[in-house]
Amino acid sequence: MTAVPLVSVLVPAYNHARYIRRCLDSILEDAYPRKELVVIDDGSTDGTADVISDWISRNSSSLDVRFQYQENRGISRTLNELGRLANGEFLRVVASDDFLLPAGITTQVDYLQQTPSRLAVFGDAIVVDGQNHRVHDSLISDVYGADKSEYLTPESLSRQIICRWSVGGPVLMIRKTAFEALEGWNEELSVEDWDIYLRLLAVGGLGFVDIPVGAYRLHGSNTSRTQIVEKRIRNLQDMKKTARRCSHLFGSPYSTLLRAQESLASAKISFLQRRYLHLALDLVKFMGLRSLVAFR
Repeated sequence: MTAVPLVSVLVPAYNHARYIRRCLDSILEDAYPRKELVVIDDGSTDGTADVISDWISRNSSSLDVRFQYQENRGISRTLNELGRLANGEFLRVVASDDFLLPAGITTQVDYLQQTPSRLAVFGDAIVVDGQNHRVHDSLISDVYGADKSEYLTPESLSRQIICRWSVGGPVLMIRKTAFEALEGWNEELSVEDWDIYLRLLAVGGLGFVDIPVGAYRLHGSNTSRTQIVEKRIRNLQDMKKTARRCSHLFGSPYSTLLRAQESLASAKISFLQRRYLHLALDLVKFMGLRSLVAFR
């Protein structure tokens, strides 16, 4: 009989005292039989660490837990430290304001066991508000407007991940061996998820299951949905870095598409900075690169 693999659920926690208990409860409630919780508080100032400590004192007899507090180091460094602390064969990531849905871990473990060529798998997420009320059934379709049928073949999945980034929330499971081989998340980035998805995609290691495996919470502090111009510019600069850094990992036409996405991010930055001549030049470059792919 095949042994049930250990899953390490990784929780990078930062200033989510209001939401972290629901996140931790969802991990405990999941029926998957072999799991551990690894959580790091990344220098929270709102009492998040106290909420975690209280939760652990009440539930540590029911779940293996590893918890540490650190001075603020940022999301990518925290994720990498979580991965190093984990003992599991599979790593399941969930932000401290989001939570897992029942049977999601089992579904993703089954996929990776049945598809050994895949290094990681992601699913969809429902969307909830600050009071845990469901507001959308699909983050991918209802919020980002993407067509999930485009995620079901390697070619269309590659185009979607590169050209229309529509993935978010607590949806990724990655093999520990892949985390180690990729040397984890890029610590130069504060918007880190697109980068690791691209690197997995470049080696044919990314899969998709069309079910909601987690709940993504919309609230006023979501990093990826900020309306603060300075933060939006920083996020777009990370997108530029990622596109430039990853384009050499792909052959044509995907390398060209990534160069186009770099130009598109530059155009968005120019728009936010009201540099309209640069905006026009960036858009011309973007359209020129996209036309090279369209004519192939």
